Amino acid sequence: MTQSAKDNAGFNIAEQEKMNYYKQNIKMKGDPAMISDSAINQTLQTLIEGNKRFAAMKATHPNQGKERRDEVKGGQKPFAVIVGCSDSRIPPEILFDQGIGDLFVVRLAGNVVHDTALGSVEYAVDHLGVRLVVVLGHSKCGAVTAAAKGGEAHAHIGSITDMIQPAIAHAKGKSGDLIDNAIRENARLAAGIIASSGPMLGKMVHEGKIAVVPAYYDIDTGMVELL
Repeated sequence: MTQSAKDNAGFNIAEQEKMNYYKQNIKMKGDPAMISDSAINQTLQTLIEGNKRFAAMKATHPNQGKERRDEVKGGQKPFAVIVGCSDSRIPPEILFDQGIGDLFVVRLAGNVVHDTALGSVEYAVDHLGVRLVVVLGHSKCGAVTAAAKGGEAHAHIGSITDMIQPAIAHAKGKSGDLIDNAIRENARLAAGIIASSGPMLGKMVHEGKIAVVPAYYDIDTGMVELL
């Protein structure tokens, strides 16, 4: 990874800058009413309600039939971006009980964020008009676990674990389980990277055009928690 890519990926983000973002955009931890913009807040509420249905085994499986396939032939209008992990146990459309064309999904192991992921998010908000970005970490994340345990990561896997190391550093010294704390911190840091990315995303956050929210999916319960 080049130095410019590292900088753009957020390795040098000031902690105060990240905290300022959360102070401005998040009023109460875990509260869907935390976003001041009513339209963005309603979008987040739609995701939360969908996840509640999924976790309660009451999923409605919307927008998955032929009518929906025909509807999206002419283009896509997703209502949220989900930046998540590649883990096969974490399919966003299923755990948020959404259908075809509802979510713009960016998935990489460890839900890491680099130039390609940022470009994908930029496309969704700039060209498709999406206003909510959710960064979704999850319990039992293999990428974060590998980064926390250390050791040599062979081939290109090392590029992933290297990007997770800042989250490991932030999690050390906190009470509780190191890996689970690091998973949550990794989602927060990725959200901070997106929310402060130039030249587009940081400006849009500052202007209130989009919101970036970190979240945590519990594999055991099926529930998503806002961080």
